[in-house]
Amino acid sequence: MERFAIIGFGCAGYHGLAAIREAGCDAAIDIYSDTALPPYNPMLTTYYTAGRLPFEGMFPFGTLEEIAGRYKASFITHTKVKAVNAREKAVITEDGQTRHYDRILVATGASAFVPGSFAGLKGAFCMRTVEDAVRLHDALATRDYKDAVVVGASMVGIKVAELLHKKGIHVTLADMAPHIFALAAYPQVSEIIEERIRAMGMDMAFGQAITSAEEHVDGQGNVTGYTVHLGDGSCLETEMLILNIGTRACTGILDPDEITIDRGIVVDERMHTSARDIFAAGDCCQGNNMQSGQTQIIGLWANAGVQGRVAGRNMAGVADGTDGNILHNITHFLDMDFIGLGDNRLTGDTYTYTNNNKGFYLQAVIQDGKPVGFNILDNHGISGILKAHLIKLLRGEPCRFTPEQRGQLVRYGLEESFMDYLEAAI
Repeated sequence: MERFAIIGFGCAGYHGLAAIREAGCDAAIDIYSDTALPPYNPMLTTYYTAGRLPFEGMFPFGTLEEIAGRYKASFITHTKVKAVNAREKAVITEDGQTRHYDRILVATGASAFVPGSFAGLKGAFCMRTVEDAVRLHDALATRDYKDAVVVGASMVGIKVAELLHKKGIHVTLADMAPHIFALAAYPQVSEIIEERIRAMGMDMAFGQAITSAEEHVDGQGNVTGYTVHLGDGSCLETEMLILNIGTRACTGILDPDEITIDRGIVVDERMHTSARDIFAAGDCCQGNNMQSGQTQIIGLWANAGVQGRVAGRNMAGVADGTDGNILHNITHFLDMDFIGLGDNRLTGDTYTYTNNNKGFYLQAVIQDGKPVGFNILDNHGISGILKAHLIKLLRGEPCRFTPEQRGQLVRYGLEESFMDYLEAAI
């Protein structure tokens, strides 16, 4: 009987397992995890911390016992993998055990990045894992904080800022980028969002590095607050410090002399690495960016699911592939929606559209007569159709809007003249 290993069990690992079994493969499967938690969605951790979701709500696929029964897998929990020997297809754990497999899926995800200048802060918070969420949840339940500094104006950062703001805590959102959502939003859209946030009473410190932070403790060693130093020489005094600076792909178990690694593990359209029978999927790997044609980490829940399923089917001997994805983000925060579709670094003619009756704003960038990106505020109903339109353009497929799509776009407030404009270059 063949033996497979899945290392890491988040969204990509789960979908890899499901795809193997759904393809009819009965190989023995060992799943390695350094916790005993089932797969969870990192974006749901903020909802739990805010008290808007029960603990179990972070785990959309059920318990490990339920998953094991559903897909007949063996879980090796509370076990850290030290290394994968790609040539021998061996998994070596920190307790000295070595096991050999026919195929291995690396789905180790990404971890929160904490710069060296912050590494010694014992009381600062991150928001990535379930453990992070529980720690922040419990801290907010046991102490009344008056102010907080959230470092990192990302999709996670704004959700953390939101939950603190709704608890009556004064928030300063800080980032070295010049605007909020610097990797997804156009500057004009960022400015609109920032104006709304300031009107709610939050402060922002953008466009300068956060150089260091001093941790203050009382006589019993309890952390009482922080002095956060900014690049312009100014300081922020705060009781709570939360770091959402970014993530780094977890690739340390692989030897770069055996497997090609850039910022993440480089994979092809089958999610195969440069080593035979070693696959990778999810936030640890670089798949194809359809707009640039280059490999890039696209750290999105849905993208991890697609990659995991493609990897699982190929491991099971069923040929499958993905031509990649585009950069896209959708998030709801502070009673507004932001959707970013496409690479916001691409330039061209700018088209803006405001529908005051429906209460939304759209900005599109048109390059050589074709859209390369959209930013949408407060209208998630049109996002799926516009994303599909953009992907079809990149694939060279016919992409006229169907009557049903036109009807939905009109219903959500988009004029037919704009739809005609998007189709004009076809």
